[in-house]
Amino acid sequence: MFKEALADLDSKMQKVVDGFVRELATIRTGRASPAFIEDLLADYHGSSVPLKQLASISIPEARVIMVQPWDRSCLRSIEKAILKSDLGLNPSNDGNMIRIVIPPLSEERRKELAKVVLKRTEERRVSLRNLRRESIDKLRQLERNKEISQDQLESSVKRIQELTDSYTEKANRIAQDKEKELEEV
Repeated sequence: MFKEALADLDSKMQKVVDGFVRELATIRTGRASPAFIEDLLADYHGSSVPLKQLASISIPEARVIMVQPWDRSCLRSIEKAILKSDLGLNPSNDGNMIRIVIPPLSEERRKELAKVVLKRTEERRVSLRNLRRESIDKLRQLERNKEISQDQLESSVKRIQELTDSYTEKANRIAQDKEKELEEV
């Protein structure tokens, strides 16, 4: 029973960290990344569709994103979706594909993005702590119902704390890597 509960907690915490990685990938640094735009929604025959389903997104150079739509009729709507996003990108449409040159980040923008990273890191830490609290509360309820002993409760709480510490450290390392990436000019 404890093993299943720990495995379940481990799985939930891994999902929190995986979501954090995806979320940070959307924060623009000085380098081009498909993650900046792949989930932007563009109008395609009356439906909102993510760009990654409408086009091939590639990075031919460190600061350039190329968007090659599979259906050229959606070039204009892809361009509009990129312009409407708050990413500060200026796409150039040549009739066949869209080219986006990533401008270098200003020092002020770097600081703003670093604050965003810190805020999102703290949100993920809180999520991890909430998962820990929920698991411990369930165990305490089992102990109150005499389904587990006090010793089992204490050892399980210790293992849950170790798991929480491990995932919190992972989130911190991911955030530090993103901050270093933001500092690069």
